[in-house]
Amino acid sequence: MRHRNLVRALIVALFLLAATSASALDLSGFSNRDQVASLKQALTQGAETAVKNLAKEDGYLGNDKVRIPLPESLQKVDGLLRKFGMGKYADELVVSMNRAAEAAVPEAKALLVGAARKMTVEDAKGILTGNDAAATQYFRKNTETALAGKFRPIISKAMLKVKVAEKYGQFADKGVRFGLVDERDARLDDYITRKALEGLFLVMTEQEQAIRANPLEATGNLAKRVFSVLRGQ
Repeated sequence: MRHRNLVRALIVALFLLAATSASALDLSGFSNRDQVASLKQALTQGAETAVKNLAKEDGYLGNDKVRIPLPESLQKVDGLLRKFGMGKYADELVVSMNRAAEAAVPEAKALLVGAARKMTVEDAKGILTGNDAAATQYFRKNTETALAGKFRPIISKAMLKVKVAEKYGQFADKGVRFGLVDERDARLDDYITRKALEGLFLVMTEQEQAIRANPLEATGNLAKRVFSVLRGQ
């Protein structure tokens, strides 16, 4: 998948920074400043690739792992809706929610790139020595609140055009009062925003874990250049 480059380049750069102590052919030809600059550049490229692929048509809807489903309260009655020939309304809502997420996710680019550029050497060390989702956790900590603030108005605007979303709002308001709907899901734009972010960070985590498991899978000019130095080629 094209979004496999997400976070991959970052983790490669971090592994390369660590590799100097284990290799006779080290990166001594690269200053610390250059290594950090390369790390930031790699991360910027990865973030841009990730956003581009999630923002395309079916970036969310066509990916089973990040597709935004009906709120749980509607999932419980989905079968009943379909039994009475109303399944098209549920399908329309699912498509609309995912299209809204696809419209909002381009806003992530600037914030993720900004977080990459602000990363310090200490941040990098913490990621390297952390768990297999440490890089994603760094981004989540430094961007999630701002991302939600950017996503929500775009999602709200998109859902205003969907009549079934208005009906859901009316149902949800009543459902909260009777304990049938989780308050977190009562506002559809908040629900979609939360799920869109969960999907983004899920993709980031999966790619981080993949590259930690096999950093040699990485591609890109930066990785090739530095691996060539390490391997004496």
